[in-house]
This record gives sequence, C-alpha cells and structure tokens, in this order.
Amino acid sequence: MKSFAVTDDQFLKTTDKKVVMEDSTKASNAFSLFNAVFFTFFFSVISYLFVTFREKIHTATPLYLTLSEMAAVVCFVASFVYFLGFFGMNFLQSVPFPEEEEDDEVEEAIVKDIIQPTNSTSCVTKISDQEFLTPLPKSTAAVECYTTIKEDDEEVIQAVVTGKTPSYSLESKLGDCKRAAFIRRQALERITGRSLEGLPLDGFDYESILGQCCEMPVGYVQIPVGIAGPLMLDGMEFSLPMATTEGCLVASTNRGCKAINASGGATSILLKDGMTRAPVVRFATAKRASELKFFLEEPLNFQTLASVFNRSSRFGRLQTIQCAMAGKNLYMRFTCSTGDAMGMNMVSKGVQNVLDYLQADFPDMDIIGISGNYCSDKKPAAVNWIEGRGKSVVCEAIIKEEVVKKVLKTDVASLVELNMLKNLTGSAMAGALGGFNAHASNIVSAVYLATGQDPAQNVESSHCITMMEAVNGGRDLHVSVTMPSIEVGTVGGGTQLASQSACLNLLGVKGANKASAGSNARQLAKVVAGSVLAGELSLMSAIAAGQLVKSHMKYNRSNK
Repeated sequence: MKSFAVTDDQFLKTTDKKVVMEDSTKASNAFSLFNAVFFTFFFSVISYLFVTFREKIHTATPLYLTLSEMAAVVCFVASFVYFLGFFGMNFLQSVPFPEEEEDDEVEEAIVKDIIQPTNSTSCVTKISDQEFLTPLPKSTAAVECYTTIKEDDEEVIQAVVTGKTPSYSLESKLGDCKRAAFIRRQALERITGRSLEGLPLDGFDYESILGQCCEMPVGYVQIPVGIAGPLMLDGMEFSLPMATTEGCLVASTNRGCKAINASGGATSILLKDGMTRAPVVRFATAKRASELKFFLEEPLNFQTLASVFNRSSRFGRLQTIQCAMAGKNLYMRFTCSTGDAMGMNMVSKGVQNVLDYLQADFPDMDIIGISGNYCSDKKPAAVNWIEGRGKSVVCEAIIKEEVVKKVLKTDVASLVELNMLKNLTGSAMAGALGGFNAHASNIVSAVYLATGQDPAQNVESSHCITMMEAVNGGRDLHVSVTMPSIEVGTVGGGTQLASQSACLNLLGVKGANKASAGSNARQLAKVVAGSVLAGELSLMSAIAAGQLVKSHMKYNRSNK
C-alpha cells in the first residue's frame, strides 16, 4: 500500500472550483427570472409591430413610424441585444479554456492517486474498504516491492560493483533471494550502463529456483500461455497448454484438435521408455577396449551390472547397454527407466556406479568423460532417431472426409500428395535428420515451456515423421506421427515452479504417480505426440488450401 499527499495548491484549486460552481447556480436562478420577463416583452413587441405594419400595408397607409411604433422598435432592438448577449455567453462558457483544463487534470490526478497509485511497480494488491479507511502501517513488508534503493542495499550494491562481493554469493550472504535478485539487478545496470526496465522483478518466487533452476537471477521473462483443444486422446480429453510468442500456433493446433475430435479422437502407443547416458573411456590398445565391450554385452554379466547400476535410485532400472568403438576408445550407451522424472541425473549416477565397479577389473581404463555424446543429449543424432531416447510414441487418427472438407478446408488427395512431396521427399532432399514433418518442434517447444521441461531437449524430442494415407476407399485420411525420443518428466527441474506446475495439473499429470511409477511422465509424452498430430494436420491443411500466408497475416501481425 502507499500513502497519498495532496498539496495546498491542489486543495485550494479544488475548493475554489466548488465555490465557483455554487455561485454559478445562484446566478442561473436569477437569469431564469429575467429570461421570463424578456421573453414576454420580446414576443409582445414583435406581435404589436407585426399587426400594425400588416394593417398599414392592407390599407395602403404610408409606413411612417408613430411615436408608439418607434418605442416598440427600440424595445425590440434592446430585447434582441439582450438575448444575443445571453446565449453568446453560454456558448463561450461551453468552450474549455486552458486554465479550466489544467484544473480538471489536477482534480482528476488527485482522484486517481487516491483510488489507484500512479506507481510503475508491478506489485498489484487489492485494497478493501476497511484497509482503505485504516491508517497506513509503518511497515508494509507483507507486500514488498523493490522500487527504491535503501541505504543498506546501497552498500551491498557498491560492494558488488567494485568486486568485493561476488554476485553469485548474494543469496547465501543476504538470506533473501528476492533482495539478492534486486541488488544484482541494480549492480548489473551500473556496471553495464544499460537499463533493465521492462524485465519484471516482482511477482516471482525466487526461493523456488534456488539451487535447482537458475543461478544469479535478475528477473523473469513473461511468455503468454494459450490453450488448444480439448484433444480427445485414448478416450480422454486434454486441454493443451502452449507457451509461445508465435501468432497462429495455438489457433492452428486448436483447429487440428477440432478435426480429430469430430472424427472420433486419436490413439497413442508407447513403444519404449528409457533415458540414456553414454560415457567414453580409453585404453592403451583397441584390443583391450574390445575386451570391455564384450564383457558389457555378455548376457551373463548383465544382472550383476544392473544391481550395481540400480543402487543409485529406487526408480532407475538398467535396461540395456549398447557399445560402439572408435579405435581404442569405447562408448557405452546405458539405457534405464526413470519413473516420472526426465531422468538425466538418475541415469548419470547409475553410470558412475558401474564405472567405479569396472575400474577394479579394468584398472587401465581411462575415464575421459561421463558423457561422450553417444547418448545423445540436446543434439540431432541418428542414434536417437533409430534407437530412441526417453519415450518413443506413435499417435494416429482417421479423419473423415466431411471433416477434411468442412473443418480443414481441403481434400484428402491434396493432403496425401503434399505430405509425400513436402514432409518425405522434400526433407530427404534437404538431408534432414528426424525432420520428416511440417513443424513438430513448434508444438513440442510450446508444450515444453508451459510444463517446465528442458527446452533444449526440443532438439531430439522433435524428431518426427508424419505419415498421411487415404483409407476407406480413398474417402478418409489416416494421419500419424512417430516420435522416437520425447524426453519429458513430471517431477524435478522446472516442473515444480508454480506456473508450470499449474499447467501439469491442468493435464492431470502433476508430480509423481504413486500408484504406478512413471505413468504421469508417459501420459505427458503421449499428450505431446497428440498435440503434434493436431498441429501437423492443421498446418498441412492450411498449406494445401493456400491459407498459410493469409492466416499468418491475420494472427501473427500486430496492429499497434
């Protein structure tokens, strides 16, 4: 809350204006009496002159004015002048003068300050009538907005600017994450000489990201979240949260959902579920490296290795070990289940356990890195396209002929031809790796941002091949998306942040599934695939119907 002060000049201007309004009311009453008298006199004179001159014209009498007629003319002129002055003043009073406008603005500004503070801060609080009438407390720590620099904050800011206090240590030194972000922000502006105005600071729980999501925060970025759907998937309806700054994306996906729902819904199948990590080790000779390869691939050794791997987590369970050699270097790709977590940390801990165990039998093994890029994480890689990583999902639907025409505004034959020449042949000509689709990454990124997934994993999670085929005698359309490496989780990372948690809750997959470990994450992967199916169907239809440019001009261009 904020205290408000009205200056003496503002108060006097407002008071004087009220006095003037009261005086004008009294004057108005006096003018009403004069008007009644002059109206009667004015019309009486006009009537007398009209009758007199009419009679003279009829009797052909010369139009000389008698004494009474001259008096009547004088009275007519006087009455006319009076009314001209009276109505002329009213007209002038209706025109606003600069001084009056200034007074109006002052009065309006006072009212606005009382009702709503003219403060640029992003903190907004609803003030009840009781709070408004209650004197302001000395401390307003309950709603703390950092808009001014306090004396003790200034000392810390100077220490950060001069390098005496490291910026990364502010949270631990101050014990207040939001204050640390404010001080870091002020120091950054002074060091760089650049303003961060427009980047919000208030309205975010900085405690929730400490030590797990983002280091050295100075604010947060706002991304609008739209809702597409609902999407009928496996007999259930899902409202799809999509965080994006691209116009037309949510609307297009929503149209795809409408077409799928009108045709009976979509079906999804989970093919695989396993996160991977692939360390690289080196030996003195290729022969020695091959000995470890054969040892790891021997089925009789798997159970022992699995028991060592599984000690790191009650959810992480080793599934397979796949090896590849490059000279005397060996890459070992471990795959394991990870419950409802995306699982990168989980699988890494299990791999470290196995490496420590192998060191006893292979003391000459040189561990180069816990990750050797044969995993492969956050990079387009054929191993993910072929073997899969995370969740491998296929999602399909049969779109009826009338729905293709009425909802998608195209026809089945055009969609099948476009898919073959664009998504399949065109992508092959471009040498695409996992990119045999129209815009799968668009939908994956939007859902990932809304639900707290790692946005960098959009790279391999967007691997997708879109297939379209005419069925039922060529009348209907069978459409499917095959996505071998959807990497998602419903616990850990950004999923626990308030906004992202709310979006997961909307989908019914928030947190860990206690009844069946991993069910929530697998369901989320299916929802991602279903969303991509809807997005692919709509965009391909827009291109086939020649609507792509028109729709983007409508939804992706601001009028401001």
